[in-house]
Amino acid sequence: MKTSVTQVSDETQVLQMIIFAALAAVVLFQLYSVLGRRIGRQPEDAAAGPALGPPVSEPGLVPETPALDGAAVTGLAAIKARDSGFDPLSFLNGARSAYQKIVQAFAAGDRESLKDLLSAPVMAAFDREITAREAAGRTEAIEFLQFPRADLEKAMVEGEIARLTVRFLGELRSRTKGPEGEGVEDRRTAELWTFERTLDSRDPNWVLVQVGAAEA
Repeated sequence: MKTSVTQVSDETQVLQMIIFAALAAVVLFQLYSVLGRRIGRQPEDAAAGPALGPPVSEPGLVPETPALDGAAVTGLAAIKARDSGFDPLSFLNGARSAYQKIVQAFAAGDRESLKDLLSAPVMAAFDREITAREAAGRTEAIEFLQFPRADLEKAMVEGEIARLTVRFLGELRSRTKGPEGEGVEDRRTAELWTFERTLDSRDPNWVLVQVGAAEA
């Protein structure tokens, strides 16, 4: 008796569903084991650092475990299926360090520190802003008042490209100097940053490809 094409197709779909369900279960177990705990610097922070830049922290600030949105679990499972070494919590720790470094480097006009962390279009946009600030004779320095909060908003795979969108909440102090004098401003920021990498590349680095405003 011959097996029909329809039956084979159905069995293949069921097998795929089982595989993705298993991957999602692994991700959920990772979340269950860490969410709700307040921790200091952990070994995984150092492991995640090189992918998005060296870890950055302000003296006296204690990092909090980053959070993952349940809606992103399916996307994370898809990334995990293509990259068995991917760890979402290590990624978020690295992303949060990159956020601090990029914000501070942008304020300082440090193009050298920015170039390896940003995509070409984002780097070009940042460079224009830095150039305009320099032309106006203004300088800025940023310090973080609280360790930034990082929550995963979206995870997706398109072809060979993986994209992860992180919602950052930051409390920082800006010190500026310019023709009008000096100023100090404390402010809160809420932004959505999207990071991207090619899954079949040997380069493990994620780069920032988009920055947008988010609700606080």
